[in-house]
Amino acid sequence: MDILKEQKINKYSGGIYHKTQIDLTYNSNHIEGSRLSHDQTRYIFETNTIGVENEVLNVDDVLETANHFRCIDMIIDHAKTTLSENFIKDLHLTLKNGTSDSRKEWFVVGDYKKVPNEVGGMNTALPEEVPGRMKELLKEYNGKKEKTFEDILDFHVRFERIHPFQDGNGRVGRLILFKECLKYNIVPFIIDDQLKMFYYRGLKEWDYERGYLMDTCLSAQDKYKAYLDYFRIAYENNKSN
Repeated sequence: MDILKEQKINKYSGGIYHKTQIDLTYNSNHIEGSRLSHDQTRYIFETNTIGVENEVLNVDDVLETANHFRCIDMIIDHAKTTLSENFIKDLHLTLKNGTSDSRKEWFVVGDYKKVPNEVGGMNTALPEEVPGRMKELLKEYNGKKEKTFEDILDFHVRFERIHPFQDGNGRVGRLILFKECLKYNIVPFIIDDQLKMFYYRGLKEWDYERGYLMDTCLSAQDKYKAYLDYFRIAYENNKSN
């Protein structure tokens, strides 16, 4: 966390902060259907411009990529802060700011949903249920003094099942996962395309078999540890157990 903060402040190029920004943004957006390539994502981060040759780009994909970079800065800056409804709403506001969704009357940016929605064919919390269920989830989670890897994943599953926002729940949820790992000295992780289907299965089967999601996230954690090894950044082992 300290190294991420330091590299962010110093605008250090080519380190773990730089790699995290690009890889987390690309993969998390890609899971949700963004058509920008890894190279295009990197180019936006590095130059704040995008080159287009004989290609049509979705403006929302570009905006949400730039916005996601800001969200990562938020979770680094506030890594030690206790998770709250306001912070979660701020993440959503930052992610969706200026997108076509923000211009829809029924879509609320930075606040809970107004219209029922589903995810993967499963029902989620109804709009009127969301505030109460989010308060209950945060109270229970924040009531635990020390959080284990499993506690953080359990929060993620329950957050995704509530699905408090009209859109952007997966990305906000994965940003929270990364933040909470940083807070509790657990090596964070990025769910990439190879792990996407295992990740979805893990979310779905959590109540019956927690090992699916645990193993998927531990595999993702191993990849991030390989980044840390490459950059010669020390980390604590066995914090995930």
